[in-house]
Order: sequence, then structure tokens, then C-alpha cells
Amino acid sequence: MAVSRQVDLLEPINLAEHLGKVELYLGQVCQIAGISKMQLDYWTNKAQIPTKGKKQRIYDIDALETVMLIKQAKDKGLNLGAAIEAARNFREQRL
Repeated sequence: MAVSRQVDLLEPINLAEHLGKVELYLGQVCQIAGISKMQLDYWTNKAQIPTKGKKQRIYDIDALETVMLIKQAKDKGLNLGAAIEAARNFREQRL
């Protein structure tokens, strides 16, 4: 089969449709969000961010978004409690 015919068989993939399946480990979330592992552990407990996994925490895309919203709020000067509340409110408004 010629290469051009093979390419014609393919269609664009909408990656957004598949993000719900993505699972990230603690180190990956820290790298993406730009925070330390100690911060992520503390925020996860304080904000009650749901995780999977028994030996190692596994974060889904929603959890990553929450962490990144908390980071954004902290960077804008909010204390952790206010940052968590702001992240919750922001996510609730979009639902």
C-alpha cells in the first residue's frame, strides 16, 4: 500500500476526548504545576483532592486542574485556605 493511501485512511484525533483517561503520578503533577512534592502532599490532604492508588498517589486530569488552580491563586497572593476555596468555586461555576 502506498504511503499516501495509508495517510488517507487516518483521521484527526481529538485528544481532549481522551484526557479523562490520563493518570499522572505525584512527580508528574509537581512538574506540570511547578510545585514541590511536599506542597502537593499537603495541598492534597488540605483540599481533599481525590486520588487513586494505594502505594503511590495517582491524579486524574480534574485533580491536576484543581492543583493548578490552587497554585494560580497562591501566586496571586491568596493564602492556602482562600486558594482552595477559590479553586472549588471556579470549578463549580463551570459545571
